[in-house]
Amino acid sequence: MSLSQQPNAKHNGHCAYSAKQVLVNEALAAKSQQLAMYTLMERAGTAAFNTLCQRWSKKIHILVLCGKGNNGGDGFVLARLAHVKGIPVSVLISCEITDIKGDALTAYHAMLDAGVSDVFTDKLAKRINQFIGEVIVDALFGIGFYGALAKPLQEIVTAINKHDANVLSIDIPSGLCATTGFVRDEHAVIADVTVTFIVYKQGLLTGQAANFVGDLVLADIGLGNTFKQLVASDVTYQTRYPLLNNAKPLKKRLKTCHKGNVGQVLSIGGGKGMPGAIRLASEAALRCGAALVAVSCHPDNQIFVVNGRPELMLAASDAKQLASSAVINKAKVILLGPGLGQTDWSKALFDLAIASMVNSNSASAHDERDEDKLLVLDADGLTLLSQTKHFCSRWVLTPHPKEAASLLGCDVATIEAGRFSAVRNIAKKYGGICILKGAGSLISDGKHVVINSTGNAGMAVGGMGDVLAGIVAALTLQASDYFTATCLAVYIHGAAGDIIANKYGELGMLASDLFVPLQHLVNQE
Repeated sequence: MSLSQQPNAKHNGHCAYSAKQVLVNEALAAKSQQLAMYTLMERAGTAAFNTLCQRWSKKIHILVLCGKGNNGGDGFVLARLAHVKGIPVSVLISCEITDIKGDALTAYHAMLDAGVSDVFTDKLAKRINQFIGEVIVDALFGIGFYGALAKPLQEIVTAINKHDANVLSIDIPSGLCATTGFVRDEHAVIADVTVTFIVYKQGLLTGQAANFVGDLVLADIGLGNTFKQLVASDVTYQTRYPLLNNAKPLKKRLKTCHKGNVGQVLSIGGGKGMPGAIRLASEAALRCGAALVAVSCHPDNQIFVVNGRPELMLAASDAKQLASSAVINKAKVILLGPGLGQTDWSKALFDLAIASMVNSNSASAHDERDEDKLLVLDADGLTLLSQTKHFCSRWVLTPHPKEAASLLGCDVATIEAGRFSAVRNIAKKYGGICILKGAGSLISDGKHVVINSTGNAGMAVGGMGDVLAGIVAALTLQASDYFTATCLAVYIHGAAGDIIANKYGELGMLASDLFVPLQHLVNQE
């Protein structure tokens, strides 16, 4: 079976959609249910108001900021409901009243008819600064927003973010792109809670969105299932464990199995002075079920790699000696890159690993050498790959944004502005599966994309990527569905970090802290 076997995008989480998919199809979904669009606006505003009341149940004063579009209409509905319930509410509108049209205008008049009178269209930033209350509601822009905020709106957003009040964003934090998760010049509302409607928007789930979305609440307003039946998605939000309802991505071990049945990982890396990365990756592979792990590293590092972990074996350090050894032929998975460096020694080992997978004499290198062997490329292995034209369907690439930029020949800003395109393009250009790391890591085979939901800021420390590479090596070793196994690896890596953060806090977390929860998680699979 090919490494890029098509996964079932619906079996391990929620479908996620681009802004265009929602904007084009939400009216069709509503029409199929004989629902007027204004009814959806009422439902959205009501869902946002209910979330607000659940989150901040004590008596509060609300400031609602509304734009001219349907997102502003949702805000008008919320303001009306708050007033009817006796909650003090003020409304700021970022446009002239004459600019409000359609259903949003209907909601505006309904708000006025209910008795809301504290409504202003001028000096908005100043009024925000002077607001004395508990909650600011952001209903300035909906999912149709893309690009940069105009300067007056930047001032409004800055005033919101500097205020001490809690912030609830309706559908999406204003200034954030609902498709990419990109925020231009860091000008977007920083929400404590975002209530999004009908289905998940993919831009809320990855990259810079993590700094702005806060707690994400999905309110399907009675249309989610209908929408998903009408509109297909190749993006999945991976939110639960185990990933499959009935099937398991790892092969079941018979009671009579032995280490040879499970298989061996060969870890290659650890250039001179860098023993830690390959040790972390190799031990992570052991903790996640690899039966045998052999390490090829610089001779000076061998004592550091095996110290305190006698279960790790040592392989030849020299590429020529390794090529003639039995270990490279026995290894079902090769993990190349952690601490490898970019010396002549490093390049020789890189060439050896590549030669075991593809015909490196071919310009496109599409012909596989070993249909049973898998290669995980990380760190310096990716940098070396970016200098070649190799293509292989049986490897997993694990770049962070800077490495992704190197692989695609662009800059980091381009990667972050289009993470979904980047992860797909890397998989298409080089083959196999790509994991684009970062908040809301993305996994793709070039067609489908899975967004991971686990992990936290405490994991932004040295060695975490090495641990992930080891987990990927171990789980793909034990799997036949490599895409699902890779998604599982990313999920439990983040989940292990979440367990540590929940127990001890995020600050001070070490990559090696994940080993114990990893063993627990992989046995839940």
